[in-house]
Formats: sequence, C-alpha cells, structure tokens
Amino acid sequence: MGLWNLFVVALMPVVKVLLMTAVGVFLAIERVDILGMAARKHLNNLVFYVLNPALVGSNLAKFITLKSLVMLWFMPLSVLITFIAGSALGWLLIKITRAPNRLRGLILGCCAAGNLGNMPLIIIPAVCEEKDSPFGDANICNMHGLAYATLSMAIGSIYMWLYVYNVVRIYSSTASDETKPDAIPEGLESAREITPGPKLFLKEPSINEGVENFEMDRAVSKGKAKVPFPENIKQGFQKVVDKLNLKRVLSPSINGAIVGFIVGTIPPFRKALIGGSAPLHVLEDSAYSVGESAITITTLIVGSNLLKGFRGSKMPISVIIGIMAVRYILLPILGVGVVKCAVHLGAVSSDPLYKFVLLLQFALPPAINIGTMTQLFGAGEAEFSVIMLWTYASASVSVTLWSAFFMWLVK
Repeated sequence: MGLWNLFVVALMPVVKVLLMTAVGVFLAIERVDILGMAARKHLNNLVFYVLNPALVGSNLAKFITLKSLVMLWFMPLSVLITFIAGSALGWLLIKITRAPNRLRGLILGCCAAGNLGNMPLIIIPAVCEEKDSPFGDANICNMHGLAYATLSMAIGSIYMWLYVYNVVRIYSSTASDETKPDAIPEGLESAREITPGPKLFLKEPSINEGVENFEMDRAVSKGKAKVPFPENIKQGFQKVVDKLNLKRVLSPSINGAIVGFIVGTIPPFRKALIGGSAPLHVLEDSAYSVGESAITITTLIVGSNLLKGFRGSKMPISVIIGIMAVRYILLPILGVGVVKCAVHLGAVSSDPLYKFVLLLQFALPPAINIGTMTQLFGAGEAEFSVIMLWTYASASVSVTLWSAFFMWLVK
C-alpha cells in the first residue's frame, strides 16, 4: 500500500473527529445555546460519573482476558514513559519560557498527559473499517483494536488522576497563596485598632527559663519516641493517603476499570456475564450501550469548550508553540525509538496493530480531563481553552501525518 493511501486511511478518522467537534462549537454559540455553560456542566457530570465508567468497564470486560493482559504487559510501561518524558520536556519548556507559576501545573499536565481515551477509541475502529486498512480483517482488527484502546484509556486514567491531578492541585494552591496579600490576621488587626496605651516589649527569657524549656522539650520528644511502631506505620500511611487524595485517584472511570478487569480476567464472572450464551449477558450489553455514547458526547463537549479559545486569553504564544512541539514533534520521535527498542528486545509482539497503538500514544493532543481539573481548582480554565483550540486544530494535520507514518512503519 502506498504512502498516499495510508494518508487517506489516517485522514478519515481525524475528519470524523473534526466534524463532531464542529457540531459542538455550533451548539455552543450564543444564538443556539444548546451546549451553554449549564448544559456542559451537567453533561460533564454525566460523562464523568456514568458514561466513562460504563465505557471503560464494559470494554475491558469484553475484550481483556488474563492471557491478553499478560501479552500486553508493555503498554502500562509505555504509557508511563509518555508521562515521564512529557513531564521532563514540560519542565524544560517552563524554564525556557519562564512561564508564570499559576500556569506551570497546566503546562506540565498538557505535556505529560495525552488523550489516551477518546481519540484512540475513535481513530482505531475507523482505521479498521477503512477499505485499504493495513491491519487485515475489519472484525478482528476492530475487536483487538478496541481491547488495546480500552486498556490504554484505563491506564491513562490511573496515571492522570494519580499524577496530573496532584500536579495541577499543588501549583494551583501555590498560585492562590501567592496572590493573597501579606496582611495581619484579622484578630490582631482589630486589637491594634482598639487597644490604646504604650507599646509593650517582651522580656528576654532568663537562663533558668531556657533550661526549664529545654527539659520540657526533651520530655516531649521522649514521649513521642515511645509511640508504638505499628502506630507510626499507621500514621505514615494516613499521611500518604491524605497527600494523594485517594478519593480522587479512585475516580469513577478507575472504579469501572477495576470492575472490568475483575469480570474479564476471572473465569466464573466472565462465563456469567460475557458472550451471547452467558446467563447475565444483558447486564454487560446494557453497560456497553450506555458507554458507547461517551465518545460522541465527550467530543461534542470538546467542541463547545473550544469556543472559549476563540475569545482569547493572556496565554503566552511561546508556551502554546512549546506544548505543540512537545506533543507533536518530540514525543512521537521518542515513541518511535521506544517501540523499536521494545520490539528488538522482544518485549512487544509482532502484531502491527498493537505496535501502531503504542506509537499513537506518543502523538496525541493533551487530555480533555485536564480541563475538568482546571475547573475543579479554578485555575487556568481560560488558558486551557486556548491550548485546546490550537492543539486540537493542529492535531488534524499532525495526528494524520503521524498515523500514516506509523502505519507505514509497522506494516
């Protein structure tokens, strides 16, 4: 198959995404106002709490087995490499552009986390259904491709909420602290205003008082040292849990992924729920039908959010160019090297579709869930809309070119 035919095959899924995104933009304009602010908020909640968990869980249960999970062990490592390399490049971008502190978490998140969920779930089935697809039979390609894309989405969600969420949270809280004025506490200020009379100076402590304080500190430290060893472990674990905010890490999508892994990999559950002859297959079919709508609705929401980007913000153009360079030039080149090395070492099977999915993970635009995080913390929401506008507009060219090149490379 020639390079031009591969380019056409790669172009069709991207055009499909662009058309759905354009519908989202149209529905969000003021004259139509079907996807206004309130509607987007309700749809975001619906996607976050219902549709995405159903999509991830049903696809994992349907397409992932214990055998395939063992065969695909390299994918979690590959996704981790994209996050680590993207974070390192994002840190360099921050140093080069001298980005303000309030945008640093957003920049790191956009460089580290790609759209590992919706984009592969749209692109891969569309590529499989094309007449000149290099991946063979459409049904087999679609079945394997959905398994790869769903596993990619589940792994990406885990890294997203475990790492990117905390990065955005830390930098947004730091930025909010910097904006607060160095004011005197309210109680002290009011006391200063109403308390007349001369100023009182504190007396310096005597030597005897210092010795007494020292003895008290020693007694307190000895008391602390007598805490039982298991209690120390419990306290340390509680601190780690509080720092990571496991309630947010265990998001609905991750809970859905856990259920999907359990159903797909444990034979009794799989026999009861998966397949036309399973006695409870109607449960899995219902979850799969609910989850299918997640892709369409999320893409429409992306289009409606892009409308904010047209209105502009104070986002430095150098940062936008840097993020696009990281996501569309540096990471894809790194991905080719990583997958080539993995194939050479025997860590990746010879399946061309599997290698294509691994390569595609390095060439995707920033994850949509970063926008949810900026809305959650109230920091960088307008700037992320501008980043989405430019990165997803340029993705129509970049993802198409890289997809065509990746198909040529793995065939």
